[in-house]
Amino acid sequence: MPAKQKFLHGLHLFWPLTRVALLLCALLVLLTGSILPPGDVTTQIEAIIRPIIFDYGTWTLEAIGDKLAGWGFSFQRFLTSEQQSDLVRDFLAQVDQVQSLETQILLVYADPTITDPDTESQELRTSLAKAKDRLDTLASLAESIIETQLMSAVSEVGLETLGQPFPPSLFQSSEVPNALIVSPRDRIEQILNISILPGQSADEKDSLENRILDEYDQSALVVPIGGIGSYPTMVMQSTNIAWLTEAIAHEWTHNYLTLHPLGVNYQTTPELRTINETTASLSGKELSQIILRKYYPEAVIEKPPLETPPSAEAEDAAETPAVFDFRAEMRITRQEVDLLLAEGKIEEAESYLEARRQVFWQNGYLIRKLNQAYFAFYGAYNDTPGGGAAGEDPVGPAVQTYRDQFDNLGDFLRTIAWVDSYAELQERVNK
Repeated sequence: MPAKQKFLHGLHLFWPLTRVALLLCALLVLLTGSILPPGDVTTQIEAIIRPIIFDYGTWTLEAIGDKLAGWGFSFQRFLTSEQQSDLVRDFLAQVDQVQSLETQILLVYADPTITDPDTESQELRTSLAKAKDRLDTLASLAESIIETQLMSAVSEVGLETLGQPFPPSLFQSSEVPNALIVSPRDRIEQILNISILPGQSADEKDSLENRILDEYDQSALVVPIGGIGSYPTMVMQSTNIAWLTEAIAHEWTHNYLTLHPLGVNYQTTPELRTINETTASLSGKELSQIILRKYYPEAVIEKPPLETPPSAEAEDAAETPAVFDFRAEMRITRQEVDLLLAEGKIEEAESYLEARRQVFWQNGYLIRKLNQAYFAFYGAYNDTPGGGAAGEDPVGPAVQTYRDQFDNLGDFLRTIAWVDSYAELQERVNK
């Protein structure tokens, strides 16, 4: 075997273990760095939520163990490309069956007319146990197949290191933690983002958020998340192959950026966090489309033409009430609350946000709480023209403009990965 191939082979064998070691070292550094003065508000908040903080160390070790066990069999190597895609479809159908059974059982226990829900749900719970066993059997194979399909898409855009996609994709579908987001009340800025155990009820979330508001005068929100850029990455189970592939590609992009200045500096400034998330969102969408077109063409949704030809119905359409535009309305909301906070009108801003939340609710968008922490989290995902929760924030549009300067996604990622400040991104965009 030539020396180069030996090096690549060894690199791909030992990289996952090396990545885990680096992650554990990073966790130790973060834990050490979190020993701040007693008066630091984020430290005090971390102290009160310590019992419900998600244990990434244990999860990562278990996920690595599952991956190593799966590599010992690798049955998918004996399947054709079409058979592999069909197996993934079976996996998605099995996820749907498990979720359906769980919903049916929940309804039994919620039904006030059922006096003995344990007996009533016995058959459903037996079916659920069998369905989960089959899901566990399919999961590792389906994950390995999608990992390979993602690496094929990464190779297709030319994003390779020494002729190979790097780092190799590793993900595990599982129940993901929630994120507790904290922002000051007088401005929109994420000062704390910490993963907490999933499964809290709405009352428990509200109680925690209110405690942080009352005791520390900070805006807080517990938000659901679809994936985590750990290694292996953690992605929520879904029956939607388009969403699943986009989420996996999004989190893999974070893994790639972590090996470069942009990812290393993720937490340095709010602008760099937005650059990271917007880049990962753009990349996730593009890589997902490549996977879908190649392996799951039935899931591809073609975009409508930019301009619709005039028709005889145009005049009637003009009289139809406008459809509620979530992104546009959220952008308006962000712009107004930014103005109010800039004027020091905190209570007015919060009253305005609650009034706007009710507007969204009445139009079918069931937002549980709309506050500064909401925008501090969702405002960083600014990959679509119009801003949405980002409002007038120029960082996301700058990333979008920079992407447009490249014909190829691989060239874009390879270049932006070395950006280490918003000022540098602006310089590159304006060249």
